[in-house]
Amino acid sequence: MSTEPAVAFDSRAFRRALGNFATGVTVVTAADAAGNKVGVTANSFNSVSLDPPLILWSLDKRSSSLAVFEAASHFAVNILAADQIELSNNFAKPREDRFAGIEHRAGEGGAPLLADCAACFQCERHQLLDGGDHWIMLGKVVAFDDGGRSPLLYHQGAYSMVLPHTRMTRREEGQAPSSHFQGRLSHNLYYLMTQALRAYQASYQPRQLSSGLRTSEARMLMVLENDAGLNLADLQREVAMPAREIDEAVANLKRKGLVCDSEAAGHVRLSVAGIDQTEALWTIAREQQDTVFAAFSDEQIETFKTVLKAVIRA
Repeated sequence: MSTEPAVAFDSRAFRRALGNFATGVTVVTAADAAGNKVGVTANSFNSVSLDPPLILWSLDKRSSSLAVFEAASHFAVNILAADQIELSNNFAKPREDRFAGIEHRAGEGGAPLLADCAACFQCERHQLLDGGDHWIMLGKVVAFDDGGRSPLLYHQGAYSMVLPHTRMTRREEGQAPSSHFQGRLSHNLYYLMTQALRAYQASYQPRQLSSGLRTSEARMLMVLENDAGLNLADLQREVAMPAREIDEAVANLKRKGLVCDSEAAGHVRLSVAGIDQTEALWTIAREQQDTVFAAFSDEQIETFKTVLKAVIRA
């Protein structure tokens, strides 16, 4: 029998070590029969079973939201997109009404469903398990939405986002491209331009999407960057998207507070938050451009720009 004194367990160090496991960020919501709504930010979400479709998450036993979760027949797990840090912070802090000013709709059992999330799972409460200082809540998924947005991550105590691993995006040394550009293809400018664009987007687009914005929304912000305001016709010309997609992108950006109506009727412009988001997008674009064109001289790049602009005008 060992007589060595037990070493005190360092809970803070344990939590820091757990922080090395990157997780997604969710807001779990519920409502009771009286209509009281609760929402808490949680990164303990995980899948359990496909058949039946079960998921779990855990809630601190000291949480002020516990009574509603215990009384509710359903709860919803809203997986946050990369641009929803403010939403995460909103539901992580104690306040009287966490839903004030937050767009949402009622789901199964009245559980609030948040807008523009990466995904959302509506769950029937399946089981409540004792997990030390937390309750482990198992839910049976009865409905779900897949928004297709890049998720918000939490890693080492800070928010993060998804980027492709460098080993998955770079071509192995000496590996031939998908086409050897043989015969007439090697002289076809249209083919070469489309292949160049595809290669450029392979590493650029995932970085842009990691902002949590759809491609249409990111394009809209970057077009508005230097303009006091543009109307629908101007936007359609600049972003080369159908009017329906432009309307949807503008509505989403307004909802997120990134654009607002301009003084001129029918025009939109960037908000203060939109300017900050656009600067982040331009940083991504500039870093990508610097990486891809690092091997070319300034003169070559200027010639390339001249050719592209001439093709666009033609």
